[in-house]
Amino acid sequence: MSFPQTSPRLQGAHLQAGYDTRRVLDDVSLDVEAGRLTMLLGPNGSGKSTLLKTLARTLRPTGGRVVLDGQDIQRRPTRAVARRLGILPQGPDAPEGLTVRQLVAMGRFPHQHFLKPQAREDALAIDEAMALADVDQFAARPVESLSGGQRQRCWIAMVLAQQTELILLDEPTTFLDLKVQVDLLDLLAELAHVHGRTLLVVMHDLNLAAAYADTLVMMRDGRIHYQGTPEEVFTADTLKAVFDLEARVMSVPGAAHPVCIPATGREHAGTLGEVAP
Repeated sequence: MSFPQTSPRLQGAHLQAGYDTRRVLDDVSLDVEAGRLTMLLGPNGSGKSTLLKTLARTLRPTGGRVVLDGQDIQRRPTRAVARRLGILPQGPDAPEGLTVRQLVAMGRFPHQHFLKPQAREDALAIDEAMALADVDQFAARPVESLSGGQRQRCWIAMVLAQQTELILLDEPTTFLDLKVQVDLLDLLAELAHVHGRTLLVVMHDLNLAAAYADTLVMMRDGRIHYQGTPEEVFTADTLKAVFDLEARVMSVPGAAHPVCIPATGREHAGTLGEVAP
């Protein structure tokens, strides 16, 4: 089933959520637009991961609702949700000795049924996912034998094997070298812009988020404070308001998006702002 590119695939409306008696999200509404790469930014404790879990139905909201392709996500069967939405949490671990192909094959669970074997269809989906994530050459190797970036691509391949059009990822580039981060973000951008996937990604690196996002969402204290294109919301004022960060935000020749340069201790507060190259 296809959806208009202007139709939100995933919508959170007036969400409230948290853990035990601690509320984390406070009246959060967010539309995740189809075929776009949306980046979610915010300081630690701002509610980014909680919002991602709530949208993915791994955390039930105490208020508001989540709508997936026009239907309340809480009223849909788990397998039906998993056929439409894939989520990759932060820092996943694979069982010792599991090969890359075995890991990627776990993504086929929503499509399998003991009364309806789909061995050939599953194999084709696994091969396609590994090729797209560029890990097919590692198919027979144990996951733990790979580098951090290679392992992360394997996890992304597992999500791709679900064959969902909507993918949520929680800080997929954490603890990776810069070149590996860029390679992974190139892959995510390709999934959105070439293959038509819809992605919502929690990020911690401000400049990488601004460089790759179609839409930036900035959270603080359990609320969304700013949302728009990087050119609209990635400014010195918003970085100060959301992160309490003094920084210059400037255009760089050859770069499509603005770049922030944090102030050092030698620079005086109040002298920073938007500057041209």
